[in-house]
Amino acid sequence: MIKVTIDNIQADVAEGTTILQAARQIGGKVVPPAMCYYSKLKGSGGKCRTCLVKVAQSSAKDPRPMPKLVASCSTPVQDGMVVQNLTSPEVIETRKGIVEFLLLNHPLDCPVCDQAGECDLQDLSFGYGLEETATEEERREYPMTDIGENIKLHMNRCILCYRCVYTADQLTGKRLHGVLYRGDVSEIGTFIQQAVNNDFSGNMIDVCPVGALTDKTFRFKSRVWFLKPMNAHRECPACSGNVTAWMFGNEIYRITGRKNQFGELEEFICNECRFEKKEVADWVIDGPRHIKRQSVISANHYEQMKKQSIIHPIEGTMEEQE
Repeated sequence: MIKVTIDNIQADVAEGTTILQAARQIGGKVVPPAMCYYSKLKGSGGKCRTCLVKVAQSSAKDPRPMPKLVASCSTPVQDGMVVQNLTSPEVIETRKGIVEFLLLNHPLDCPVCDQAGECDLQDLSFGYGLEETATEEERREYPMTDIGENIKLHMNRCILCYRCVYTADQLTGKRLHGVLYRGDVSEIGTFIQQAVNNDFSGNMIDVCPVGALTDKTFRFKSRVWFLKPMNAHRECPACSGNVTAWMFGNEIYRITGRKNQFGELEEFICNECRFEKKEVADWVIDGPRHIKRQSVISANHYEQMKKQSIIHPIEGTMEEQE
């Protein structure tokens, strides 16, 4: 085990651990944001630059700082390394510039986007976004396309994180889409408009950090904060069958994979579970899904019911109810 200090918090981590993974072991606000890194996808990371941090001390043997900010998702820690994330004004200012760059061509689709309320770019913009942009050029525009029977691609919203490409490449035997062209005209697409129709293609929707890939079976049906996320499972021959069922009353509006506290899927699920099983009878409902309190989805979301306390104003006491 080696020692690393991130934002004045010391932790012991295994050798070969990256700065981002070490920060996630510590948890809390010291964890840098990540728009392209995905722990379950080999080769991901190093593209969005939102996780840049400052290394104030390279190691105990070499106390010199690194000359530039480094990507925490791909930089391994060294014994005695000192890292600054939120404690560095340079990191904060750089992150604001990166967010402005990501929003350069991103349309203001939040009022109509199905990803609103669970969008990583929304959270990033709220924390580091600027009120005004320094650019006056027109935003690039692409036509909406269907890259599968149940998947809609909004290339205008894409930030080229490559997550969907890695997902299709590593989960399926044949990848039919990727990044076409170069520079500022790069886009996600299929060659000669082929359809992406393998059994696990729906996971591209879950890994997308923005609203570039959306579920056509859920499109414009409801806002996520009006729905109740419930843990559910079924016997499935293709995947584990462990999902999150988003319900309104006794209706299931959509099915997604279960995500951890960092917004990453715990398990990949098949298209049959995701798109075809929308009846309550198809699932065993386990109970409410734990939602982070800072998420808008947690509004009116209760994981357990608690009786109100009884106040005795004359005696000046309060009786807690079980």
